[in-house]
Amino acid sequence: MAVTADNLRTAKASWRTPLVIIICGCAIALLSFGPRSSLGFFIQPMSKEFTWGRDVFGLALALQNLLWGLGQPIAGAIADRFGVLRVMVVGALLYAGGLLLMRYGATPASLDLGAGVLIGFGLSGCSFNLVLSAFSKLLPPEKRGIALGAGTAAGSFGQFLFAPFGVALIDNFGWQAALTVFALLMLLIVPLSLALATPPATTENVPAADQQSFKTALAEAFGHPSYVLLVLGFFTCGFQLAFITVHLPAYLADRGISAQTGGWVIAAVGLFNIIGSLSVGVLQNKFPKRYILSTLYFVRAMAIVAFISFPITPFSAIMFGAVTGLAWLSTVPPTSALVALMFGTRWFATLYGFAFVSHQVGGFLGVWLGGVVFESYGSYTPIWWLSVLFGVLSALINLPIVEAPVARAVAQPA
Repeated sequence: MAVTADNLRTAKASWRTPLVIIICGCAIALLSFGPRSSLGFFIQPMSKEFTWGRDVFGLALALQNLLWGLGQPIAGAIADRFGVLRVMVVGALLYAGGLLLMRYGATPASLDLGAGVLIGFGLSGCSFNLVLSAFSKLLPPEKRGIALGAGTAAGSFGQFLFAPFGVALIDNFGWQAALTVFALLMLLIVPLSLALATPPATTENVPAADQQSFKTALAEAFGHPSYVLLVLGFFTCGFQLAFITVHLPAYLADRGISAQTGGWVIAAVGLFNIIGSLSVGVLQNKFPKRYILSTLYFVRAMAIVAFISFPITPFSAIMFGAVTGLAWLSTVPPTSALVALMFGTRWFATLYGFAFVSHQVGGFLGVWLGGVVFESYGSYTPIWWLSVLFGVLSALINLPIVEAPVARAVAQPA
């Protein structure tokens, strides 16, 4: 039988079943989230070797969070227009390059470029955000809820694996070898991304209701009060996550908690967020997503209050990691699901990307202010209480969100 182009395309696509797509996407989320969630463990050995203050490392990782956020809508728009594959490949290469520059750089400027610029833009191209976008485009609606939860949980499992793994590498082989291993692992994202390839957008493969121009989609989203509230609430998520990820290991060390225990605290956050993310992935199909988000932000705030109000012990630190983990990235599935519900999937990566800008602006401030406040006052206490305030505010502003597709009188041409 003659082999036609259609036959080749069918054979090529046949291996990309929903299960394969979910497994490969989860593997990418695991790999991309693991190293960046472990960078806090490099603060002390690198600062000791180069006589840097924590504000130097804090600025570099703050830049990473900010540029990850600013690059996300750009990466999302390119992925929406031309497909996810090429964006993920470039992102993985930038990520690996940033880790290697951290390994061989010896100045604050090289740290800013490697840990800040390259890893920041690399994450915008290959992190779980684009994985969730690919899931939304490639999977049927009935599988999206659990897939979004699984993709988010996989990122947390990466945190669970890489935190103690990173500490072990640093202790046994040095921080330079640890960064080299991390960089090599990032290259695995390139072959895995083949399973998540999405087709370029054309009017033929886009539903009529979703045929909008880029400018029209943005104007519609930012003119929608519920989207604005969702974006504002996501700021707190970034502020808390980035501050805790980067500064918690040093905060614990200051109180006599060993680096190994600190590694297990961060690992506990990742492990319990697997439970939280998967649970939220299921619960969001049964309960209003705005109530889930409000509850998660409030739980985070109360966990911080309890943690800093009592003496720090290994047990209390790990318990804080466990409780915080349940509400850690669990905000991502309902946030991304609300974006898809309100505006459809045509510009999902772009619109979720803009929401993620708010998340990462919060992350930038959390990391940067953490370093600045500590160097100025010798304490993280003001930032802990600021995190509590933001958590309570986000719990409140998510309540008025309307969970319904945006009304469109006339579909706009692409």
